[in-house]
Amino acid sequence: MITSGKVLHQIVIGQLQGVSEDQFDIQAKGFNNTIRWNVGHMVYWMDKYSTLSFGLPSAIPPHYESLFGSGTKPSEWTITPPSKEELTELLMAQLSRLSELTPEMLDMKLQSPYIMGPFQFITSGELFNFALMHEAIHLGIISSQLKAMQ
Repeated sequence: MITSGKVLHQIVIGQLQGVSEDQFDIQAKGFNNTIRWNVGHMVYWMDKYSTLSFGLPSAIPPHYESLFGSGTKPSEWTITPPSKEELTELLMAQLSRLSELTPEMLDMKLQSPYIMGPFQFITSGELFNFALMHEAIHLGIISSQLKAMQ
């Protein structure tokens, strides 16, 4: 699972290489958000899930929650969002942090179960696995946004 997380993060970083800063802010028809929002959302939630799963300290600025937390959208931003470069650097830093995880860490019980609607996660591995699924979903959305822009 840790290897899958690193591979997925590398795919995300690779996908963003060919996306221009301008494309980061285009809200393609049929989408609620932009590529910048999706990337920031992925960074925000991977940080949050890493903190919840493994007790790692947060490695992102506190204002990311107001920009990229669930339910946020670029049309409501009142502060300047991070650049493509900043978001990419955070993804790279997260990739390094993923390399520090060990298989044993996945078996750790969470301090308290993480409940999300009807779902409940008890171990670090369960929550981390959900984090990877979440990231893969948003990678798919970014790919669809790029296709819709063409």
